[in-house]
Amino acid sequence: MNTARDLFVLTLEVPSSRPIAQGDVSLVLAGAELVDLRDAHVLRLDGDRIVPLDDHADGTNALTAQASAQLVTEPPYETVEEWLWRRGRGLAGSYADDLAARTAGDARGGLLPRFLRPFATNRSQEPSVRPRHEATDPHQGLDDSVLAAFAGTLGIGEAAPPQPTEPADTTTADQADDVGLILAVVSDALTELEAERQRRRIEQDAYDNVWRAP
Repeated sequence: MNTARDLFVLTLEVPSSRPIAQGDVSLVLAGAELVDLRDAHVLRLDGDRIVPLDDHADGTNALTAQASAQLVTEPPYETVEEWLWRRGRGLAGSYADDLAARTAGDARGGLLPRFLRPFATNRSQEPSVRPRHEATDPHQGLDDSVLAAFAGTLGIGEAAPPQPTEPADTTTADQADDVGLILAVVSDALTELEAERQRRRIEQDAYDNVWRAP
């Protein structure tokens, strides 16, 4: 149940085919958390609605427990899209701080990548070394189909959404459907976020041109 944590490390360790913005990482992390919470039997999906099954996530890490505590517990519940935008706000910073706390004093690796520094919400806790995936080559994480699928939404690897093996039992098929739905909503949210960035750039360029005019 560490899909989101592993995903964040992959964004640091494995090159992407395009620049990765903090907002993009945050949205995808929020999606990965839903998979972790589903696997912990904390929630189920009813269509695109997130239905809580328990009040908390026992035996999970602090961030997953925090995510569990933020689930909407009253009908009609929250959609996956609503969750991504709410839970995803600044989430990359939370994972940066979590990584800082877990790797404090770790002598492995080199200097912290420059692009991680803006993620941190508590600068005094920034790790002084580059975090590494626990005792593994970070590229090996891409062998996990679900992790690879989420990484692929950020341009890391070229993995397709995971598909159930044949013959698949009902539970396996349902899990694959859940992951596919979450990935589709994540992809749409990333497209929407990029469209908003472009709109703001166009507006800023137009504003700048007005002030440059003679």
